[in-house]
Amino acid sequence: MILVAVAVALAALARRLGMAEPLTLTVAGVIASYLPFVPQVDINPELVLLGLLPPLLYTAAINTSLIEFRPKKLSIALLSVGLVLFTTFAVAVVVWRLLGVPFAAAVALGAVVAPPDAVAATAVARRVGMPRRIVTLLEGESLFNDATALVSLRTAIAAMAGSFSIWQAGGDFVYAAGGGALIGIAAAGVLAVLRRRITDPVLDTSLSLLAPFAAYLPAEAVHASGVMSVVVCGLILGQGAPVWQTAASRIAERTNWRTIQFLLESAVFLLIGLQVRHIVEDAWNSGLDHGTIVLTCAAVLATVVVVRPVWVFPATYFAWSVESRPRGKPKPAWTGPAVVSWSGMRGVVTLAAVLLLPEDTPQLATLKLLALVVVGGTLLLQGVSLPLLVRVLRLRGPSRAEDALQEANLLQQATAAGLEALDAEIAPETPPEIVTALRDRVSRRAFAAWEQLGRSESVRVTPSGEYRRLRLAMLRAERETVLRVRDSGTVDHEVLENVMAVLDMEESTIDRIVEADSDSAAPLRAPAAGDCAHLRAAPHTCIPDTPDVCSDCVAAGLTWVHLRMCLTCGHVACCDSSPGNHATNHFRDTGHPVMRSVEPGEKWRWCYVDELLG
Repeated sequence: MILVAVAVALAALARRLGMAEPLTLTVAGVIASYLPFVPQVDINPELVLLGLLPPLLYTAAINTSLIEFRPKKLSIALLSVGLVLFTTFAVAVVVWRLLGVPFAAAVALGAVVAPPDAVAATAVARRVGMPRRIVTLLEGESLFNDATALVSLRTAIAAMAGSFSIWQAGGDFVYAAGGGALIGIAAAGVLAVLRRRITDPVLDTSLSLLAPFAAYLPAEAVHASGVMSVVVCGLILGQGAPVWQTAASRIAERTNWRTIQFLLESAVFLLIGLQVRHIVEDAWNSGLDHGTIVLTCAAVLATVVVVRPVWVFPATYFAWSVESRPRGKPKPAWTGPAVVSWSGMRGVVTLAAVLLLPEDTPQLATLKLLALVVVGGTLLLQGVSLPLLVRVLRLRGPSRAEDALQEANLLQQATAAGLEALDAEIAPETPPEIVTALRDRVSRRAFAAWEQLGRSESVRVTPSGEYRRLRLAMLRAERETVLRVRDSGTVDHEVLENVMAVLDMEESTIDRIVEADSDSAAPLRAPAAGDCAHLRAAPHTCIPDTPDVCSDCVAAGLTWVHLRMCLTCGHVACCDSSPGNHATNHFRDTGHPVMRSVEPGEKWRWCYVDELLG
């Protein structure tokens, strides 16, 4: 309880101060390990590999897109398989030469320190605002590299026992990876069938909590890769969740797994720091020359850091020549591989894996120290300097403004499909006021997304902003009334709970708008026009007839929200969120297909005919 409570408190403090959570928790654990009243905490490797690793990998997998993985599958394979093996043998040579241990034991340590941590890399990547293509690559690497490392470790331990051949090692690797993937597919298939038949969010969430272990345990039982099984199962279930689960189940699952992920991640990095004192003391008192220990620690850490860019740069350009160049994509700049090369933080899997080494392994205490030095060194060296590197290289992370534009575009398409379905489902007995209410509801949702663009809400009044403000005030008053009735004791508790649930559900669905202002000085643009002939034919700008003014609103005495300009004649008119809706009316009257935003800092266009952004 103390461990979890301290971990949560430190993680919350790190978020408030804008610091990297893995680094903060690890440093706190190191300090705590030297306090006299803190007992020695030993990590049980089976607890980590069975109790922590499957749920952490599963929650990362269900939140990862298979669609984004497809164009990067070769890049991810080169990092998660090729780089792990390259690092394994590079470290093995260094350890073998400096410590004089058997080469199989050196390979085992190389496999232990080879895989970057799934949690540390992506946590830092998202905090510093890396481009999404880099985050996707790091996520893909961290999901699959543990499988490669653990299979390599298993093979090295077998070689230490004397049973080893290169063909057997290759066959075991293929069997572990392929068998794990097949078992993950089978587990996902069974769980998908069950999910289609479960509508209760409580039962569905309970099934979800079993999913990582339902994939991991059968794979490990047949000596396949449980890690691979969990990742494949999670990717499939995450991809199919919108079809196989109800909306309430998806919301409950998302909330529960975010909580589990936060608790496990926070506890894991605090545990890493708590290992420091007794591992250092055991190695220092092992009888090995202290200079040799220090030299080996420095050499192994340097090897782990150096071999990554040595592999990443050629692998990046090889993957581009195979995957992207045939499709006409430009050669990636060197800054992307540079950041990927410096995103090699190690974590709890490394410490758990080194504890799997047999007790009779030569220089076992020193090997544990080497693993600890790699974990702590990469977290401190790369975790601290990675944000600075991203800023120095001027890599641009996700723009809130661009995301808001894409969200508005997607919501507009979804709204159009919903209204089309509404028209098809209207029956003769359907009350007209119901149809009007439904149209207003979905239109208001789409308009609210567009209203996040343009000028800040602090300097304008928008319909969705006023709706949000007024409805929240109403809900506060409604909740106070329900609470007064509850305190009076005149209504049954179950009735009160049902009414409160209705109010809570509505409040949770009211948009909490985050302003779409971007730190970038570049104007807000839309993606390429794609298949829309109107967008390709239209200019990007023209001369406005009434700059910064909707003349129709002025004539009618109305106030507009945002301004749009017709790219055929230059007529400036108000958006659909404005009372006059003059830009759309201009399209209906003239048939001019394309308009563009004339809000400050925006250069996106919209085709009324095809309802596409470009």
